[in-house]
Amino acid sequence: MLPECQLLGTLGCHLCEVAEALLMPFVEHGLLVELVDIADHAEWVEQYALRIPVLRRCDTGAELNWPFDADQVVTFLR
Repeated sequence: MLPECQLLGTLGCHLCEVAEALLMPFVEHGLLVELVDIADHAEWVEQYALRIPVLRRCDTGAELNWPFDADQVVTFLR
């Protein structure tokens, strides 16, 4: 079973859009990904502003920083 994840990003972030597109095949195969806008939380802006997009596992809190590719996502989800 695939873990639930969050994709941390913000509106207007081109790299976030690229990461979303990269994750779509995983979503089509059952991965649940919540898109989280860091702009909604001041502490997240401070923590993630220079790192987004970041894929975060909800079960472990592990984070995969950009840049990542499909193979790295597979490894991250195991």
